[in-house]
Amino acid sequence: MSMTSQSPMAPAVGRGVLAGLAGTAVMTAFQKFVEMPLTGRRESYAPANFAQKILPIKPRRRQQRRAVNYAAHFGLGAGWGAAYGVAAHGGLRGQRAVAAVFATVYSGDVLINTLLGLYKPRQWSAQDTIVDVIDKLVQAEATAVIYDTAFARPDGALGQRG
Repeated sequence: MSMTSQSPMAPAVGRGVLAGLAGTAVMTAFQKFVEMPLTGRRESYAPANFAQKILPIKPRRRQQRRAVNYAAHFGLGAGWGAAYGVAAHGGLRGQRAVAAVFATVYSGDVLINTLLGLYKPRQWSAQDTIVDVIDKLVQAEATAVIYDTAFARPDGALGQRG
């Protein structure tokens, strides 16, 4: 296929960002209403820690730190969605796309945060690891369902409906 007959990637990535934001909302609801009540885990500030490590921001009040946390949380989710958009543009859909995106993005997330000194996965308990993987898998699955449902044409091709 020549470059001129290929559809541009930007729209797929943009749709992925939207799906990723929605998928992050699903993950957040899952965490608050299912996972955290079951595990007793408190709200994580890992996204804020990441943002503060790589950006010149220093929230002074608890409310500001919480706002940074949510902004970073949804920003990272948008990145998961963008990765799904790239996979979908390349022809992957459903569980194959989820597997490719999850393997790439999750391992990159753990690696970057470990290199920044924010994660210490060797010190995580089995429950910590399982919770982290399940929470992010919920996000990845929700992003895929939203992307594939909202942006798949009736003929099964990717693109805007209608």
